[in-house]
Amino acid sequence: MIASRLLLTQLGRVLAGAALLCAATFAAAQSAPAAKPQVVVLATGGTIAGAGATAANSASYQAAKVPVDKLISGLPELANVASVRGEQVFQIASESFTNEHLLTLGKRVAALAAQADVNGIVVTHGTDTLEETAYFLHLTVRTDKPVVVVGSMRPGTALSADGALNLLNAVTVAGEASSRGKGVLVVMNDEIHTGRDVTKSINIRTEAFKSPWGPLGMVVEGKAYWFRAPVKRHTLNSEFDITKLGALPRVDIAYGSGNATDTAYKAFAAAGAKAIVHAGTGNGSVANAVVPALRELRAQGVQIVRSARVVGGGFVIRNAEQPDDQYDWVVAHDLNPQKARILTMLSLAQGADSKTLQRQFLEY
Repeated sequence: MIASRLLLTQLGRVLAGAALLCAATFAAAQSAPAAKPQVVVLATGGTIAGAGATAANSASYQAAKVPVDKLISGLPELANVASVRGEQVFQIASESFTNEHLLTLGKRVAALAAQADVNGIVVTHGTDTLEETAYFLHLTVRTDKPVVVVGSMRPGTALSADGALNLLNAVTVAGEASSRGKGVLVVMNDEIHTGRDVTKSINIRTEAFKSPWGPLGMVVEGKAYWFRAPVKRHTLNSEFDITKLGALPRVDIAYGSGNATDTAYKAFAAAGAKAIVHAGTGNGSVANAVVPALRELRAQGVQIVRSARVVGGGFVIRNAEQPDDQYDWVVAHDLNPQKARILTMLSLAQGADSKTLQRQFLEY
């Protein structure tokens, strides 16, 4: 009896000790700060890395001057939202981006996204072709981790420079779990856009980037607020894969206007273009003087894609203005000419025919 009581007493002490240990462990876990997300900043140059002669120079400056380590060290607030490290991939103005740059950048983004110790990726980029790079990554990087492309409209040396807050907001979005699965994002001027829709619509003001169907959300004082999500195919649901791309075919854009001729279209084809995106007037209209040349080029195997100079809030309608079925032409739906070029390149790189390309324009 006495032995039993001693055993019960000892057992009670063990259980009490275990309970105290569990309580202490729980309390410590509750008080311990949450681990910060690991975000990699890939720098490519652009205005966000630019410098002007004086603080008054907001529109005249030299792009791609400040290296990524200085961008990060000059913004200590980044450490409050993530553990950040940087890589200098390129240091160029974005109007000089080539297909080779797209491939190199895309493969690096994909490699980082595959790492378990990376939670999100930010790409700093010049604004001139930012929307093209964002859409390319949106279609080809097979990950649900946040990939955010960011730039600025003013160099960091200017009064009221926008780059620092844009970068802080981009890192914030890249590190948030709520950003996963939404494809490649563009964060500019406190707004979060999908890389598919966003376009540069103004050349000298900070609210330059707009989406015809509206932004996905906003970043306010270090928090992302979401209002909609992309419905078109992207990233993990895409049939394109950056890791399997070795080269991109030549696709050119010809601009429609009054008094249009077929000179540019024939020259692009002669230079080796596998497809020509027609940036048409109105509903992707093609001037009478141009139609015969486009029909002839299509018969020679060149894909013809009808886009429009202005498609924001609308889209090019198939078999309107031109008999696309009869001519075996493709319409770009609501994609502007520069994004239509990106999708067409990726499609032709897989050997797609016109029917497959048309399907992709409706799905992506």
